[in-house]
Amino acid sequence: MGELSHLKSKLLAEQVQEQIYQYILNTPIAIGAKLPNEFELGEKFGVGRSTIREAVKLLISRGILEVRRGSGTYVVSTTPMDLDPLGLGAVEDKMALAMDLVNVRMILEPGIAEMAAMNATARDVERLRELCAVIEQKIETGENYIEEDIAFHTAVAKCSGNMVVEQLVPIIDTAVMMFVNVTHRKLTQETIMTHRAVTDAIAERDPMGAKSAMMMHMTFNRNMIKDMMKQ
Repeated sequence: MGELSHLKSKLLAEQVQEQIYQYILNTPIAIGAKLPNEFELGEKFGVGRSTIREAVKLLISRGILEVRRGSGTYVVSTTPMDLDPLGLGAVEDKMALAMDLVNVRMILEPGIAEMAAMNATARDVERLRELCAVIEQKIETGENYIEEDIAFHTAVAKCSGNMVVEQLVPIIDTAVMMFVNVTHRKLTQETIMTHRAVTDAIAERDPMGAKSAMMMHMTFNRNMIKDMMKQ
């Protein structure tokens, strides 16, 4: 019975740590800002302080939070270590990092989309359309769509049918998350348009169309970062 109780506590803590993570992203709570105390978080998520404590420990292990003795719990990153295999979350100049990442994406992703148009299955295309629809719905309702945005680019990479490209997915995931965090979801209409254009070209088995649409998507992203760096 004790083991079952322990398992339930563990599962609840895992669930709450994801809720706290989404709360950090959606509020948003800036990197360097202090998290509400255990009592406030417990009230917000409807759980006890011990569950909050365990959830916070999980987020510390993922590199999201840091406890400063005598001061409180602070947000130190919005990119979990498990989604940051290259350790780029530690780079302090996020804008410069976002530019470097989008430059790498411009090299990689148009070619990946081109391969996807040659190798995607009907089920792959259906998955891309599903993700487009969810992203559009979340944009319209003002919800955070970062997970679906990452899933879309991951799906395009998997459509390529190239086992090496699939190993590059974590880099693409990190880049998408970094871009959305830096720009605070400003390119919503451009995202809808270019995601649809990429998907349509892949569905039509139009490699050059898919490559061009992805390049357009990357260009919108790069121009946004460039403009923000000038401000």
